[in-house]
Amino acid sequence: MALPSDGAPWPPPQWSRVYREMRLDDAWYSGDRHRLERIYGHHPDTRERRKLWGRRSTEHRTRKREQRLHVPLAGDIARTSADMLFADMPAIRVDDTATQTRLEQLLDEGFVQETLLGAAEQAAALSGVFLRVIVDRELAPRPLLTVMQPDAAIPEFRFGMLRAVNFWQELAGSTENTVWRHVERHEPGRVVHALYEGGPDTIGRRVPLTEHPDTADLAAQVTLADDGEQAITTGVDQLTAAYVPNMLPNRLHRSSPVGRSDYAGVHDLFDALDTTWTSWMRDLRLARARLIVPDGYLRSEGPGQGASFDDDREVWHGLKMPPNEGNGITLNQFEIRVAEHQATADATVRQAVQTAGYDAQAFGLDGDGQPATATEVDARTARGMVTRKKKAGYWRRAVADMLHVMLRMDAAQFTPGIAPERPRVEFGDGVAESEQQTATTLDLLARAGAVSTATKVKILHPEWQDDAVQAEVALILAETGAGAPDPGDPGGTYPLAA
Repeated sequence: MALPSDGAPWPPPQWSRVYREMRLDDAWYSGDRHRLERIYGHHPDTRERRKLWGRRSTEHRTRKREQRLHVPLAGDIARTSADMLFADMPAIRVDDTATQTRLEQLLDEGFVQETLLGAAEQAAALSGVFLRVIVDRELAPRPLLTVMQPDAAIPEFRFGMLRAVNFWQELAGSTENTVWRHVERHEPGRVVHALYEGGPDTIGRRVPLTEHPDTADLAAQVTLADDGEQAITTGVDQLTAAYVPNMLPNRLHRSSPVGRSDYAGVHDLFDALDTTWTSWMRDLRLARARLIVPDGYLRSEGPGQGASFDDDREVWHGLKMPPNEGNGITLNQFEIRVAEHQATADATVRQAVQTAGYDAQAFGLDGDGQPATATEVDARTARGMVTRKKKAGYWRRAVADMLHVMLRMDAAQFTPGIAPERPRVEFGDGVAESEQQTATTLDLLARAGAVSTATKVKILHPEWQDDAVQAEVALILAETGAGAPDPGDPGGTYPLAA
């Protein structure tokens, strides 16, 4: 679709189901119990309304504290996914030296790692995310990489590849009956901007950009294209937006290129975990020690004020009580089912993270505090590493495309001396060995005579370039004497990288 036509329903009917599923994922991701209440309390399926968060809260009527407990496991899953991908920035390289220097500057000054971390977390929760390259000369003298939310985008795919996308947002000043929407359409070579005044369920009519203060500044930047649209030319023939699916295929929409959330099939387990913890906390409340005392132990607070019992009182006057009833005070305290609740919660978390594609160890389970061999560690993290490799494949292509667009736009508008090329994006293996483990591995390889000095330096410093590795090898051989000339060969020397 192109820009929305006047009076069209909004959001488009073909995307209403996808948006509804994203709203459910977003409610769990947010960790906000009020959002969960709204989603489940108004769910069209009565079975969903019977779940823990489908019951209406009586807090405002009874003035009692909300007793239901929410465990933010969904947020933990999304954060773990992002950490596995971008806690360590992938290696991004181009062949041209000047372009590489400028690329590193764009990555650093544009906070690209932080941007990708946030984008990866949101993608894990909401099935995917959009990356967008923009230029804002008032903000920075360079292109910027930004993140756009999937529940505020209408993409157009062809053979599974993005060819255009409409990003939209509701602007300030919208009311219950009047909604202002800004639509930003990305096409190869240009970005079209449009402003609409409509209602909650319709896009309304298109009005000039100057009609709203949030889009008024765009009116001076756009130019009238041949087709009559108000657009900003990007200077490159590529699309300035990319879609990153979290995982494919989408099991609910098999033919759709829209990604699959990490929460797919896990919502019931989230609800079960909250139910378990709510029951556990209820046991704690009910098990608080309570004293049952005779009426004679109570002190009257006056007419209409009831009576109270002072459990710190030391001296009591004589009470008319049968001698065989002792002091008449009974301690009442129920049992707390700790083991049962703990086992249920652990089993629920284990199944939830396993269904999401991760290992229980990443969430504090299966860790008994005992040292583990490398084989045991690999076995415990195998599922998470496979998930990471799958996701890295989707991210590698999108990040490379958008960084290529950034370099081309930078060359066209800011730094004409560079030679833009598509960067190589290489994710690490995702396993960070300790210095002791690395030293032990190198020592065993050296004893076996199966590794050269240059290889050992590369293993210890994988981020170094070849010239830095050779310089370090030369220093090591000089200090150890291994690089000294062979007495039997007056003109020979020991090779630097044996």
